[in-house]
Amino acid sequence: MRYIFIIQGEGRGHMTQALSLAGMLRDSGHEISRVIVGKSKRRSIPAFFTNKIGAPIEHLDSPNFETDKNQKSVKPLRTIIYSFLKAPRYKKSIDRIDRIVSEDRPDVIINFYDFLGGLYNFSKRPKARFVCVAHQFLIGHPDFDFPPKRHLDKLSLKIGNKIASLGADKLLCLSFQHFDDQPRKKLYVVPPLLREEVKNMPTAKEDHFLVYMVNPGYAEDVEQFHQKHPHQPLHCFWDKKDMPAVHRIDDHLTFHQLDDQKFIKKMATAKGYVTTAGFESVCEAMYLGKPVLMVPVAGHYEQACNAVDAVKAGAGITSENFTIEKLYEYLPEHVDISDRFQQWADQAKTYFLQHLT
Repeated sequence: MRYIFIIQGEGRGHMTQALSLAGMLRDSGHEISRVIVGKSKRRSIPAFFTNKIGAPIEHLDSPNFETDKNQKSVKPLRTIIYSFLKAPRYKKSIDRIDRIVSEDRPDVIINFYDFLGGLYNFSKRPKARFVCVAHQFLIGHPDFDFPPKRHLDKLSLKIGNKIASLGADKLLCLSFQHFDDQPRKKLYVVPPLLREEVKNMPTAKEDHFLVYMVNPGYAEDVEQFHQKHPHQPLHCFWDKKDMPAVHRIDDHLTFHQLDDQKFIKKMATAKGYVTTAGFESVCEAMYLGKPVLMVPVAGHYEQACNAVDAVKAGAGITSENFTIEKLYEYLPEHVDISDRFQQWADQAKTYFLQHLT
């Protein structure tokens, strides 16, 4: 069978999921003919993705979250306004996807939570099956627990889910743990898509904390912690475009540009992990047995949901800010759930081939 991927370009999670699924499909004799990545001015496509995806990549303008001037907080209203202003540009992207689909004639189009994909499927009605993959769709499950209050944010996320999945044949909901399927909603719960590099990585417990910042504005919080705890080693990963591959502050604080292999190695040897509550890297930490402090991006309700769900699954704790001291205090209390999580995650190939082939 032939597949086209459409991938949201925000963060690294959707890209690593696509890499994992591409490997599963190819190992079973299938083809990924083209990969479409929604691009944004704030994000560059990581080299690890372009080097490993193994298919031609098209970068198309796509709606993305707008943030405040410090690149910390997501601004929903600003995001909506900017999306409407850029509508003509997005229409060109939809038309380009339509030409790609006409040329490649895929059996299945897989959308990794890009709004452009849902808008394309709704407006062009391709013959190919349209399947959506994301953790966000799990909020449609009756057993999902939400953050308290924030009803408007909850509604906004539901609307986002609807846009990304317009006309979908199936919603494959990536989950930290097993839930029953909901066929009447076209909702099917599947394990996370972790790459073989993560699963095969040997683990150890060294003295450093690993920090992943999807928004570079959090560097200020990290440096404040470093001033209070100058002897605690910190390895921080970001994608700040105007910085070198390695920005070394001193012997105990280093900022790295996103580097797939280096990131996984640092995680496998860390004593704890601090992240902005993206689904994928939390799953990697759970698989490798690393306690997690999750700091949802302000205004990013999706990440707040991720944090609640991950705490429920035993990943670690959550905080409203980068207070790394909280991870210090939590470490003695953490219960290692890596064996249980590995058993669930290792079934991913079986689940995905069943749903996609």
